Amino acid sequence: MPSSINSPNPIPPWARAKVPTALLCRALGPILGRIVQKVSRQHPEVFDRLGPHQKSNFIISPNEFPFALHLRPDSAQPILRAVAKTDIPPHNALIEGRFFLLLQLVDENADGDAAFFSRDLYISGDTEAVVSLRNALDDVDGSIAAETADLFGPLGRTLLSILRKKGVREWAV
Repeated sequence: MPSSINSPNPIPPWARAKVPTALLCRALGPILGRIVQKVSRQHPEVFDRLGPHQKSNFIISPNEFPFALHLRPDSAQPILRAVAKTDIPPHNALIEGRFFLLLQLVDENADGDAAFFSRDLYISGDTEAVVSLRNALDDVDGSIAAETADLFGPLGRTLLSILRKKGVREWAV
């Protein structure tokens, strides 16, 4: 699957925003900052597991969205922010796939190896860093997606439940 990081992707009707991408990225900033801070406090072992890749910059790009996530899992100053796909910063690794697959990967419901070999997941750059990140996330007890939903109370848990159900239907097709 060739990288589509800089090419427009069709956005499904449920995900369309009438907001310019730059504004959407800024609006997501505080939410993503809160998420990365919580994960770093609750799971410091993730950073230890990453070793030298704590300083790596990862781009996680859901195909359906006009933005990607920039992750730098630095234990001293972690970064998780949304960036327009037309403004991707320098990075060590790119992870790209359908939104529901990426969600399932952090919700402990998907096999990253199978997704990669079936070409549902595209990886480029430092594959050792990506494997380290995947192994670190796999070692987390529970679901980072569920912990993130808990940050936002009943609304967050309801949204995650809806996304999980939608994801099951997407992959059943």
